[in-house]
Amino acid sequence: MSDTHSHHIVCPHCAQVNRVTEGKELTAKCGSCKEPLFDGHPANVDGNAFMKQINKSDVPVLVDVWAPWCGPCRIMGPEFEKAAHELEPQMRFVKLNSDDEQAISSRLGIRGIPTMLLMHHGREIGRVSGAMPSSQIVAWAKEQMASVRTPA
Repeated sequence: MSDTHSHHIVCPHCAQVNRVTEGKELTAKCGSCKEPLFDGHPANVDGNAFMKQINKSDVPVLVDVWAPWCGPCRIMGPEFEKAAHELEPQMRFVKLNSDDEQAISSRLGIRGIPTMLLMHHGREIGRVSGAMPSSQIVAWAKEQMASVRTPA
């Protein structure tokens, strides 16, 4: 009998929920579409995939809420990707287009973009607005996760 732990990871390609053995996240492939579960690139998600990512995944989800017309959003895009290279698979990186998903953006209370949200098990852990370099994204995300693990 094995004492290994597993957790649920939502595929960024097809949104299927996968059970992955702890420590195997970097090499794991989706059981449905066979794509890698983590590839170091933020996933562009629609509303349904976003909801599945934040509600069904056991890993925290860092969300970049952006729009294609937003200059600071376009500047931050490559920085968000660099941060994904550094922090995956400890957290999932997704991009939510606020123009395409206005109802979700409104429900999330997005007032300005770019806005990053760190979500875990369906609830918001942290939020910050404004473009930032990858080093600042990584530091902010780690700080938010550390506050979650600290007993209240």
